[in-house]
Amino acid sequence: MKKDKKEHALNFETPFQYAPAPESTAPVKLKERYALFIDGKFQAPSKGIYLPSINPATEETLALVAVADESDVNKAVKAAANAYKGVWGKLPGKERAKYIYRIARILQERAREFAILETMNGGKPIRESRDIDIPLAAAHFFYYAGWADKLDYAFPGRKAQALGVAGQIIPWNFPLLMAAWKIAPALATGNTVVLKPAETTPLTALLLAELIQEADLPPGVVNIITGAGETGAAIVRHPLVNKIAFTGSTEVGKLIQRSLAGTDKRYTLELGGKAANIIFEDAALDQAVEGIINAIFFNQGHVCCAGSRLFVQESVADQVMRKLRDRMSTLRIGDPLDKNTDIGAINSKEQLQKIQGLVKKGIAEGGDMYQADCSIPKKGFWFKPTLFTGVSASSTIVKEEIFGPVLSIQTFRTADEVIEKANNTPYGLSGGVWTDKGSKIFKVSKQLKAGVVWANTYNKFDPTSPFGGYKESGLGREGGLHGLAPYVHLV
Repeated sequence: MKKDKKEHALNFETPFQYAPAPESTAPVKLKERYALFIDGKFQAPSKGIYLPSINPATEETLALVAVADESDVNKAVKAAANAYKGVWGKLPGKERAKYIYRIARILQERAREFAILETMNGGKPIRESRDIDIPLAAAHFFYYAGWADKLDYAFPGRKAQALGVAGQIIPWNFPLLMAAWKIAPALATGNTVVLKPAETTPLTALLLAELIQEADLPPGVVNIITGAGETGAAIVRHPLVNKIAFTGSTEVGKLIQRSLAGTDKRYTLELGGKAANIIFEDAALDQAVEGIINAIFFNQGHVCCAGSRLFVQESVADQVMRKLRDRMSTLRIGDPLDKNTDIGAINSKEQLQKIQGLVKKGIAEGGDMYQADCSIPKKGFWFKPTLFTGVSASSTIVKEEIFGPVLSIQTFRTADEVIEKANNTPYGLSGGVWTDKGSKIFKVSKQLKAGVVWANTYNKFDPTSPFGGYKESGLGREGGLHGLAPYVHLV
């Protein structure tokens, strides 16, 4: 019997659709209220003030979180100072290593719970939380556990002494990972910690506090207090804090520098960025396009080192643009807990408004905007993946950090020209180079004024590699052997 050809015909007019693949929230047991973690236990805030922490994808309140005032900060810092003098500062490195290693192992065991909560509170796709944020956070604890009893090898011929109390302030784009970046090297070098997570994404840091209790870390060694800008400012001002580690905006970083002027406090600042991603004509273009997508749309563009300025060599510009638009059409935006989602929710209403304002300014200044043709949920904070062409170095969206899924594109002809364009920014955090020629990679990367330069890849992180910037992107390094130095005094 002859079968009808239509029975096996493929319908290319109907776009391919993924069936929903939602991650269950069952592993996450949220509390109605979260107190401050001070001296090994949770304590109510002095003034009894709590603020809602919401899910940016649904605008639903997940929990109420305590707001620490100056008296709460004082309690936390004194607890850290007492723990440093009484217990932690006296422990041999091999004993500190056991605690840090235990934190890493428990984090691995509870990885699914942390990943789901990170996505619920921050809006990033579950695939990113599950495959990047949580494994990298555990890896940082493992890595620095290994250094805790080897500081003599880290600084040959010198004796490394802990500083004391480290005040640490982290942002909302990688809440747990930034906590690990800060806490692990501080503990490995014998310091104690007072950590303040961002006010919009405190929940995984507070879950980490529960994990620290489970790991039986001595009380006061790690204190986690929540609140907004004034809480962070109180940590910076406190006279018993010996070291400040801050990741966040350049504006706040400058305020911290002014506040610390004239004091003997050590500090590291990891601030904003406006990275150049450079595509040469001899690059593997399909691979480069994937790199562009990862560089700017990973974590909705909420990445300080995002490749938000794309430079494409003129001879392949049309081809790259066509491939880029085609690839953007396949991106899936929506429920962050769906395992198929590529682009999640913008972290907050305030951040969404900032992105919208800068995009409007880009259009008003003559830029040509292209957005992916996709639908977005009616509730929550969302912004479509966006490209801008017809822009110049003086365009606002080229100069200012947008911290969203918005890419500005310019062309160039020669390597010298693109190096000059790439360095024409007050920032200097990161960059990317795509070419088939090794000599060109060395030439360009050597001349880019950026702390981190990736070659034929982007957004690759490892606990053994130092990270940090130049110019208005901050000072100091985190990660790797270099990440130990800001937490020790060498004699």
